[in-house]
Amino acid sequence: MNNFRNAIVRNPGKNFAEGITTSELGAPDYGLMLKQHRAYADMLRGLGLVVTVLEAEPHYPDAYFVEDVAVILPEVAIVTRAGAEARRGEVEIIVAHLPDDRPAARIEAPGTLDGGDVLAVGRRLFVGVSSRTNREGAEQLGRIAAAHGWEWTPVPVRAGLHLKSSVSAVGPDVLLVSEDFAGRPEFDGFERIVVDPAEAYACNTLWINETLITPQGFPDTRRRLEGLGMPVVALDVSEAHKMDGGLTCMSLRY
Repeated sequence: MNNFRNAIVRNPGKNFAEGITTSELGAPDYGLMLKQHRAYADMLRGLGLVVTVLEAEPHYPDAYFVEDVAVILPEVAIVTRAGAEARRGEVEIIVAHLPDDRPAARIEAPGTLDGGDVLAVGRRLFVGVSSRTNREGAEQLGRIAAAHGWEWTPVPVRAGLHLKSSVSAVGPDVLLVSEDFAGRPEFDGFERIVVDPAEAYACNTLWINETLITPQGFPDTRRRLEGLGMPVVALDVSEAHKMDGGLTCMSLRY
């Protein structure tokens, strides 16, 4: 999946710094977060997407990480069940905004699944089994996707919050990966660009409409991405980084 027409984003709330994070990068700045988020939405528009901007949700400080609460495939929209109990209320407030041109399905208890653990490459899904997504949730997603002609592969995630914290698709058969995932057999058959550990955050890069969007401040990774022959845009997402978030987290694309 790469050719997108639409995206859903949600404005960060004033209390976004109260969200869940393991980062030790310092306190995030709300004004700067809003500026960076607007630049992110403008970037999506510049790539031809129609962007729906939802209002901030004051009861859920992590709600602007909209990717985690749904997985939108061309055939079905799958509503997740968040791995962090404090985020489960975010699911219900996104349902009304999902595309109505395809059926909906849900991950049910005891399954848990975050969208940040779901990587689509072609007609194949890699589903991270992580601290947020359990095996039951991964299997439920796999069954739903398989019913619509998708293949799926579970991938144990032993480092990083989500699978896409460490693995991104940057071409039809090219993955950008951290050292921890460089030799993983689940990704046999793919070319792998291994990110220097000093630039590990750049593993979360977004490939959309034949453009690569990568976080600003990681020159070695950017140089290597430029070798793929696509336009590369670097965005400053320092404040999302402080909250364990990244480029893919802040939009639902379909």
